[in-house]
Amino acid sequence: MRVDIISIFPEYFAPLDVSLMGKARERGILDIHLHQLRDWTHDVHKTVDDTPYGGGPGMVMKPEVWGEAVDAVIEDGRAASGGDALPRLIVPTPSGRPFTQEVALEYAEEPWLLFAPARYEGIDSRVVAEYGERLRTDEVSIGDYVLAGGEAAVLVMVEAVGRLLPGVLGNARSVADDSFAPGDMANLLEGPVYTKPPVWRGHEVPEVLLSGHHGRIARWRRDEALRRTLDRRPELVARLDRDGLDKHDRRVIEEFEERLEERRSAAASRPGFRAAPEDVAD
Repeated sequence: MRVDIISIFPEYFAPLDVSLMGKARERGILDIHLHQLRDWTHDVHKTVDDTPYGGGPGMVMKPEVWGEAVDAVIEDGRAASGGDALPRLIVPTPSGRPFTQEVALEYAEEPWLLFAPARYEGIDSRVVAEYGERLRTDEVSIGDYVLAGGEAAVLVMVEAVGRLLPGVLGNARSVADDSFAPGDMANLLEGPVYTKPPVWRGHEVPEVLLSGHHGRIARWRRDEALRRTLDRRPELVARLDRDGLDKHDRRVIEEFEERLEERRSAAASRPGFRAAPEDVAD
């Protein structure tokens, strides 16, 4: 896979030289090209931003600079490949669609990704409009919060996508057991994991994991994934197809929900308890 990243801080991506991503680059699995956006400016100050139309705080990244940069990177990439391929353009932004494991798997099927991380108040919206007509263009968010720039988001996405490429992970089965992985782990968090020693500071590894019984171990891991998701991300459980769950899955969910209701009732009966506004009837 070829990955191009245009940024005013290309040095931000030094982490892509280490660990799994570094090894993937050494092996030629991941071909990453970094580009300094200011190389396409034409003034002495190498200006990449200007004040926003309509007023307001902050600065907006100029469309002319981004347009020249994206065009040049595409031209270079096509010349290097000797073909007519076009990249998929990805623009990190808090207002984009959520980046999920499903999206990472989708991007891992692409031969060429081009990332355009913004700074300041973002890139002039006409850039996305322009390239949305010429390329497959995605505005993507890694979460409901705001960063100083899109570079950190690009690092997250490149690693999430890169580890899915064939030959990157030492054990290909690791991907199937990931949180949110398609199949059995869809909409589920991975449960707790353990290694040697069997007892550490009084904390014991669950007996089932020492049993060598693969069926019981698989069932335990499934149950723990369900319980952890119910506890930490209940909105994910709401997406599960209850009819597609087996009887044991449904029992685990029902038992957890019963215990949760018992805790709520116990808390409500304690002296000094005050109901939340949404729990008070009109």
